[in-house]
Amino acid sequence: MAIDPKSFLYQLDTETHVATLTLNRPSRLNALTFEVYTELGETFRALDTEPGVRAIVITGSGKGFCSGGDVEDIIGQLFSRDQQGLLEFTRLTGALVVAMRRCRRPIVAALNGTVAGAGAVIATAADLRIAADNARIAYLFTKVGLSGADMGMCWLLPRVIGFGRATELLMSGDFINADEALRIGLYNRVVPADGLQLEAHAFAARLARGPGYGLEVTKALLNREASMDLWASVDLEAEAQAACMMHPDFREAYEAFRAKRTPSFR
Repeated sequence: MAIDPKSFLYQLDTETHVATLTLNRPSRLNALTFEVYTELGETFRALDTEPGVRAIVITGSGKGFCSGGDVEDIIGQLFSRDQQGLLEFTRLTGALVVAMRRCRRPIVAALNGTVAGAGAVIATAADLRIAADNARIAYLFTKVGLSGADMGMCWLLPRVIGFGRATELLMSGDFINADEALRIGLYNRVVPADGLQLEAHAFAARLARGPGYGLEVTKALLNREASMDLWASVDLEAEAQAACMMHPDFREAYEAFRAKRTPSFR
């Protein structure tokens, strides 16, 4: 898969089947450009079916994960656009979140340093967030005169941390530290900064060894069921679980249990 190294780095561990995307503009705290938004979205759409990829880690090089949109390369240029041009940009940014949520592979965000603006959105759109103890996060949009409702965050963030806490973070735009983000459930784990990559890749490798079809179904239903009532959810999950029971992974788990061995999922 062709990746422009100016946007980010791509690496696939063929032993663990974990693909790693590393935002690679450390001198700009990995701030996003139009090109990075475009290529990240295309990459997540490709990784949905990329052979040999069973889990994904997204991280940032240098002192921070991502500081959001680049003030020079994006923000300054937006003032020259008309409303249609601005809408094209906001739809481009939202398409990245859609690509991440539609990607059937589990996505682990490994967060360090500054996680801000669109960087915080990317972290939230991942399935799991493992953070360094120095990873502070903020949804900065209201700080620059915009709405906290950006890239789907008014739908996604309340589902992660609850309506009240999401309202506070999206309206205030304030940073919170790693301990607070862990306490409210925004971060799944907090580890020492020097152990972040090891922890994130170990967890991604664990997911990669798991039942790929079962994980895919779990992610798909987490996406869908927020807009459904309980009765519809129970019925949908009954159908999904019956389909999983027909998948070879279910038989493999049973045979492995009987043989007292580790299952080998597809």
